[in-house]
Amino acid sequence: MPKILIVEDQVLIAYHIKGILNDCNYNNVVLSHKLKDATDKLTQEKADIILLDINVEGPDTGIEWAKTNVEKEKVIFITGQNEMSTSEKALDINPVAYLTKPIKSIDLLAAIQVAKKTLEPDFVIIKDGFSEIKLQYNNILFIKSDKNYIDIQTDDKKYTVRNTLDNFYKDLNPNIFCKIHRSFVINKTKVTKKNSNSILIDNFELPLSRNCNLNL
Repeated sequence: MPKILIVEDQVLIAYHIKGILNDCNYNNVVLSHKLKDATDKLTQEKADIILLDINVEGPDTGIEWAKTNVEKEKVIFITGQNEMSTSEKALDINPVAYLTKPIKSIDLLAAIQVAKKTLEPDFVIIKDGFSEIKLQYNNILFIKSDKNYIDIQTDDKKYTVRNTLDNFYKDLNPNIFCKIHRSFVINKTKVTKKNSNSILIDNFELPLSRNCNLNL
């Protein structure tokens, strides 16, 4: 579960948000009612998602604080009904969403889900000799097992890495990758054709196990 920091100076609203999250098993939630405290807690707690009141200590103070303090964290802004015009000022922060007070459970949980999706990595780092290479998921076609090694086939190159297929597969995004055979893991977005016992990715025809439930 992600670590969530709520920065909201209206105490009842802050606890209302925390209660909604706790009810849905988001229990790693920290509250700050002042920006100084938020700065300290952001350093100490290393939050993944920040729910941030735009006007936490005055007009646009939340935006200015985020510009200085937010790095990789995903921001969900909390605004008043008449504050949506300030959204243009927040574009540099690239917020995940804006929540309008009074906060509705369905909107809050949907925004958290979107933020969680953006936290998922879209790459894997492998070793190639003495070098480390960052492979974007979108460039990987499939991975093939070869005993204690795996072949990672990309759009333009094959990398051979000492690893097992199952060990490599467990760290991949299951929404993108699927094990279709004891020897093959594929990028589902790259499949161009599916038959009863095989699939086609570019010019590669790969075997499909009978018990594989592959949905494209």
